[in-house]
Amino acid sequence: MWIIFALLATVFFGARGIMYQWTSQKKINRNLLLFGVFFVGFIISALGTVIFEHTWYGWEDITVGLALGFGSFAANGFLHKGFSVGKASLISILSGLTPLFVLLFAFLLWQETLTVIQLIGFFIIFGGLYIIRYSSDISLSNLQGAQWGLLAALSFAFNDLMGKQSTLLEADTFATLTSMFGFGSFLFAVSWLVKRKKMLAEQGSSQAYWSAGKTFSCGLLIGLTNVAGMVAIISAFAIGNTGLVSAISGMNILIILLYSRIILKESFTRQEVIGLTTAFLGVIVLRLSF
Repeated sequence: MWIIFALLATVFFGARGIMYQWTSQKKINRNLLLFGVFFVGFIISALGTVIFEHTWYGWEDITVGLALGFGSFAANGFLHKGFSVGKASLISILSGLTPLFVLLFAFLLWQETLTVIQLIGFFIIFGGLYIIRYSSDISLSNLQGAQWGLLAALSFAFNDLMGKQSTLLEADTFATLTSMFGFGSFLFAVSWLVKRKKMLAEQGSSQAYWSAGKTFSCGLLIGLTNVAGMVAIISAFAIGNTGLVSAISGMNILIILLYSRIILKESFTRQEVIGLTTAFLGVIVLRLSF
């Protein structure tokens, strides 16, 4: 059953990635957009906490939720910084190391191991994702921004591990997500307010910027896919292996590729076709291991 939840997380995070990709082409205040993304997650999670009578059973539950919020804030910040100073292909490859870090730390922290078939499936998926992300124009002399890509990967891995830790503590899902989205909303709101004067000056010289209301509203819409993805992945972590869940949820890049092919009419390169096929074969191998 965990693989179903992991695949649902892939779909929801893929939809989120499509909307992130679309908004990245617009002149918007990114911190305000992400404030909206996290704010709607906070509202939905708080409602879920009330409706399902979820609660915090101790300081550990609250701490894990706050850690998730900080990890999400940091991961998005590092990723954005990397894309702004380095090659997108390089940053994408490095940030794609997340499942490998998760697999390593899950073994070190909780002694989680994989069967031979599961390990093969993991590396097939991981290899497929890397074939998709790989760009032949990367060289040792062109590694600007690499540190931000690595920090983003570590932050995303930290988030996955904290999500797993919340299930080990048997923390209520919506209570954890309320802490996560609430703290994340606060951090993005502060970042938006701190940089607001600079953004207003830039908007004054260009009418192409989205209004604050339109930007925040778009963030609220994107946030619906984000909170759905978080509920799905935490459900997967509760009953599945941490590294495998992380690897499958990382396949959300495939959803974005399918969008670019079907909607944007972009053609696949040979390496993308090979990567897509490889990743799907990896999922089949994992399915056969149960």
